[in-house]
Amino acid sequence: MTFSFKNMVRPLSVLLVGLFVGIAALGFNPAQEKKVAQMNGVDNTKMGAYRALAQHIYGDFQRGDMAAAAELSRVLERIWDKAEEYGGDTALAKTNRKLFDEIDKAMDQFITPLMEAKGKAPDAAKVKAAFNLYLEKLKLAD
Repeated sequence: MTFSFKNMVRPLSVLLVGLFVGIAALGFNPAQEKKVAQMNGVDNTKMGAYRALAQHIYGDFQRGDMAAAAELSRVLERIWDKAEEYGGDTALAKTNRKLFDEIDKAMDQFITPLMEAKGKAPDAAKVKAAFNLYLEKLKLAD
């Protein structure tokens, strides 16, 4: 029995096309892309509202409006505690206590200096570092 090259071209072509399609499908997987839907600039994730408030607080701090930063910091702390610590079965403190504690600690490091500032703004570099850490921790709970 002899094999000719002509008889092998079609099966090899089909195999190669299938291989390329498979590789392309692995490279483009929409499930891997985590697109965050937004509404009016606030992402619709579980942590989106906290992130938006933190951004407003940091913006007020950068503009030198310490009163507004302190006021929004208090609001952030209250809604966080109300929703994520005492908020029922879906509260983060009940679903993942360790992560709740990490985020709560990062939030406190960010907002406490702003709430306790009396006439003098806290160190800008420390506030920025705490803000960035807080945002990173929030990403873990989305």
